[in-house]
Amino acid sequence: MSGPEQRRATYQDVLDAPEHVIAEVIDGELWLSPLPGLPQTSVATNLGGELGPPFRRGRGGPGGWITLDRPELHLGDEIVVPDLAGWRRERLPVIEDVAYFTIAPDWLCEVLSDATEKLDRAKKLPIYAAHGVRNVWIVNPLQQTLEVLRLHAGSWLTVAVHCDDAKVRAEPFDAILLDLAELWADLEIPMEQEGSPSREWLDYVRKEAEDGFAELDRGEGIVRTPAEHMAQIDAVVRARAAQRTRK
Repeated sequence: MSGPEQRRATYQDVLDAPEHVIAEVIDGELWLSPLPGLPQTSVATNLGGELGPPFRRGRGGPGGWITLDRPELHLGDEIVVPDLAGWRRERLPVIEDVAYFTIAPDWLCEVLSDATEKLDRAKKLPIYAAHGVRNVWIVNPLQQTLEVLRLHAGSWLTVAVHCDDAKVRAEPFDAILLDLAELWADLEIPMEQEGSPSREWLDYVRKEAEDGFAELDRGEGIVRTPAEHMAQIDAVVRARAAQRTRK
């Protein structure tokens, strides 16, 4: 005999959650995450500052977007709060006086922390894909990486991985050259940790990343310069090495 059916979480559970957490409902389960740390807050603020003038206001760029920090999204039964989100103005001309949005963004960004990375990648990315979000950026402040994802046939393609102080054109905001150094400008650079992965392991990851990007480029018809190609590979290796060191 099975036990009692577990009650599915609702919006009332979000409203009843403590003020010092971010409350989300995913697959009927209430998820409580800590508020972003200072590095994550700094990077999200800087990114919004870089995108706002050219895309929200049309100063130095095409305009045509509404971008917001940590909007609450109600996508069907799912309630999620990305770090940043943006809508093209033809889909969201104005912001109404409501508590949350029911229109899926055209773009959003998750700024990773150790506490939220698994939730962001494993739980929230499938929700964003199911509701037609066209682009997602994944930013890792400590590793100083930007992953650019594009929705393709219901799944996420990694279009690019950028790192450090690269100057990049990242869709859907490729009308401007984004200086990544501005995102981490206020962060303390962490010292190299002990127990770094072996050279053999790093070479294996590099070869795996090279093969993966080669297949993506062939399938999507993407042409990269040698410098862009190397920057992508380096960013993947750095991110994988950081995950391995933390284990």
